[in-house]
Amino acid sequence: MPLNAQGSTAKVRLAYLVSHPIQYQVPLLRRIAQEPDIDLTVLFGSDFSVRDYKDEGFGVGIKWDVPLLDGYHHEFLPSLRDTSGVSVTSPMNHGIFSRLRRGDGQQPFDALWVHGYATVNAMHGILAANTLGIPVLLRAESWLRDRSRSGAKLVAKKLFFDLLARLVDATLPIGSLNAEYWQHYLGEDFRQFLMPYAVDNSYFQQRSLSAQSGRAELLAELDLDPARPVILFASKLQYRKHCDDLIEAYTKLAPAAGAEPLPYLLIVGDGEARAELEAQAAATGFGSIRFCGFRNQSELPRFFDISSVFVLPSRHEPWGLIVNEVMNAGRAVIISDDVGCQPDLIVDGKEGAIFPVRDIPALTAALQRVLASPETAAAMGQRALERIKTWSFEEDVQGLRQALAAVTGKIQS
Repeated sequence: MPLNAQGSTAKVRLAYLVSHPIQYQVPLLRRIAQEPDIDLTVLFGSDFSVRDYKDEGFGVGIKWDVPLLDGYHHEFLPSLRDTSGVSVTSPMNHGIFSRLRRGDGQQPFDALWVHGYATVNAMHGILAANTLGIPVLLRAESWLRDRSRSGAKLVAKKLFFDLLARLVDATLPIGSLNAEYWQHYLGEDFRQFLMPYAVDNSYFQQRSLSAQSGRAELLAELDLDPARPVILFASKLQYRKHCDDLIEAYTKLAPAAGAEPLPYLLIVGDGEARAELEAQAAATGFGSIRFCGFRNQSELPRFFDISSVFVLPSRHEPWGLIVNEVMNAGRAVIISDDVGCQPDLIVDGKEGAIFPVRDIPALTAALQRVLASPETAAAMGQRALERIKTWSFEEDVQGLRQALAAVTGKIQS
């Protein structure tokens, strides 16, 4: 076991406060739990995600097909309010102060890591930790390209962050735009330790490789000609995701009136906009658009495998972890400039293409550039794979260790 700053082998006791088990985070928590000198305890506000529940974004019942509670120590806090979803006031728990204090002869936690700040639970945890003298690390998805607010709300937000800066010891930015956000609201000198928004790269790379053996089966199931390229959209069918822009841009790929585009368009997901999107697709008269419905996380690599390019045309997408996933399959990516991962993962013309959000001619041109030849898309996909290998859980652990070393002095970075 590595020696800590005092030369002993004692572990740093880290509490992580988060609303519920999140499928993207669980593999990271397992990885952190493997660190020999970090004693991680995850404090969940709700267990709704490990039960069957209706996801508001997908609009359908969800039960994740990956284990969400294995491989790390966790507890569910006693509930005051739980609406099977996340909001400012839900979940709401009691006992956070006493859990951080840890009675019965246990040592108090050395640090608290909180996911988000805009909920009652998060602020409860932050204030409790301050009362107990426990350093606080804050991680969230926020960025400056926010919805418009009135002058009064902006003043209130500044006052809130003036207070928050005195309650938090360091932030854990997920990427460049998030770091810019913290710097803007908390100050240029506020401590930050990069903890990239990553997925389980090994899992998605392995699943994508194993999907190759079933490629012909999936192509037959979807009635796709293997000689034609495939454009893939896979996300919640919410209005802000702007799959409608992708369908419109797709129609412009048709070589002549009455002819279909050469590529297929696959739309994987479900949600509030599905009926309108299906009507829009039907109005094109094309037989080359497929709606595949919601698919669980373990199924997605099969769709990555048959795709030539992945497209996410979203407006105000704080990150877009689906981009990380598809890059692990070695596929080219086209995203709008309103997708938060863009500055860190995609360079226009290298791993794929970037276009101004809601600019359909620019999206059409991006599709034409990436699909100019099979070799063009394949080369971009290979560069995407190489890029995502450097944006992983190992960088997350490194950033977390640096933060814990700085705020506790009980661990080596």
